[in-house]
Amino acid sequence: MKRAIPVLVLSIAGLVPVWMYEPSLGTASSGTAAPASTPSASSSAASGSGGTVVKGSTIQTDKGPVQVEVTFAGTKITAVKMLQQPDHPQTTAAVPKLIAETLQAQSADIDTVSGATITSDGYRESLQAAIDANAESASSSSSASPSAAAASQSQTVDGPTIDTDKGPVQVQVTFEGDEITAVKMLQQPDHPQTTAAVPKLIAETLQAQSADIDTVSGATITSDGYRESLQAAIDAKG
Repeated sequence: MKRAIPVLVLSIAGLVPVWMYEPSLGTASSGTAAPASTPSASSSAASGSGGTVVKGSTIQTDKGPVQVEVTFAGTKITAVKMLQQPDHPQTTAAVPKLIAETLQAQSADIDTVSGATITSDGYRESLQAAIDANAESASSSSSASPSAAAASQSQTVDGPTIDTDKGPVQVQVTFEGDEITAVKMLQQPDHPQTTAAVPKLIAETLQAQSADIDTVSGATITSDGYRESLQAAIDAKG
């Protein structure tokens, strides 16, 4: 009987931590994504350019979601960024071309990139939604003054022809005031690497607003000729 008492005491002591233990109820974060909101325009203070940044609708495609973010200066498209895109090599190759065409066309009326039809369709739809949202926002605000409109008159300047080892390179640049709004290749080498490089060079020019842009890998000679003709056109504009 005397032995039973210590055993009983030890048993009770062993249960005390169990009674005192209070299981923690961790809060699990929901894995459900919030539904995409209707595209709306918002002023971009971070960019320092006074532009308006608009997110287009998220378009669900067979390859995956597609969504763009568009920066406007008034109604002019100055930049396009992909927020969502399918994880696929053809999409990765197509995106720079889609963006370059958008900056030139200033609309969603652009060609489908071969091999990336689904992504191209989703891109255009999201882009159009962003354009519509910006137009709606602009219509509710005061219109630009006549003096501002006059200050942005268009001017087109042809750069000189640059003879390279691959062939002649010449660009044509369109300005609105001091801003480069479009670049067109008048002459370029007939080479696949040049064909692939040109949209990237144009897109970088429109973003940098200068000839201070990177060389496109695999198209160094064309890139050098492009920059030289571009800089000459900028200098000629004055």
